[in-house]
Amino acid sequence: MNISSHYKLKHFIPWTRSKIYKMLLLSIIPTLLFYFLDWKWLAIPWVPVALLGTATAFISGFKNTQTYNRTWEARQVYGAIINNSRAFGIMVKDFIRSEDKIQEKQLHQEIIYRHFAWLTALRFQLREIKSWENVKTKSYNREYLQYYNVPEWESSLNEELAGFLSEEELQYILSIKNRATQIISSQSSQLKKLNEENKISDYNYVALENQLKELYDQQGKCERLKNFPYPRQFSSINLYFTNALCLLMPLGFIGEFSKMTEKFGDNIIWLAIPFSVLLGWVFLVLEQIGESTENPFEGNANDIPITQISRNIEIDLREMLGEKDLPPAIVAQNNILM
Repeated sequence: MNISSHYKLKHFIPWTRSKIYKMLLLSIIPTLLFYFLDWKWLAIPWVPVALLGTATAFISGFKNTQTYNRTWEARQVYGAIINNSRAFGIMVKDFIRSEDKIQEKQLHQEIIYRHFAWLTALRFQLREIKSWENVKTKSYNREYLQYYNVPEWESSLNEELAGFLSEEELQYILSIKNRATQIISSQSSQLKKLNEENKISDYNYVALENQLKELYDQQGKCERLKNFPYPRQFSSINLYFTNALCLLMPLGFIGEFSKMTEKFGDNIIWLAIPFSVLLGWVFLVLEQIGESTENPFEGNANDIPITQISRNIEIDLREMLGEKDLPPAIVAQNNILM
């Protein structure tokens, strides 16, 4: 997530420079052919270009709206995880009781630390690369990775979970596929045991189980956003329409400027190049921005900062336990939070 007021041009232009090169190529070649070889047939009326441009604008607007909605939904889901985590921490601290106060404190820590393990397992699962994601397949996204780091790609889940789970539980969790799901299952098993030992009243036990259900719901929403891409038919048609428009746009500009040669001279044809590059760049960048917003957990600079959110939850719950040695908050790199 970018936390600055806007992207700086020194970052934005390099990120989109391939689109500029593309439009330069598509506009210079027909202009050269028209001017030097007198290929007059390259000049086409502006009406079909305008109609195609209108259709492209609609489909680009639709895609960008829907991909933004995916990102905003992901942020809402993680907002709910924040609230549910805090509520779960309070309930664990106040509902679980034991005559042995040292044991009581250990139980609170064990259950809350297991919640940290769930947050960790979930974010590692969400950072796994899918075939339709773009952060490592597109050259401009790979190049932009120089400005930030994705913590889940630079550390191992084993190391991260080791501080939250016992060795026996850690080995079990690492041996299964959906680790986040099984961590909550382990939470439920321990709560059931504590209820049977009368360390949690029946009413409080039900309340805690409801919190686990809420966490499962939020995890399921994250998995839906992660595992179901923006529909490929809409993504494809936007790409095709945009490329078709960029191919025809220079020919339309040549047609328009050729009508002005009697008044301004033949050299006015060269204006077709900068105008084509500028407007083509606008449409291509709209398509690229929509693409970069499709997958809110893939590790893109515009993603939901799930690492930072998870760390903030950990800090909040550790303070509930009365701990003083807190992990540092995640800070932005080049105004990018992950």
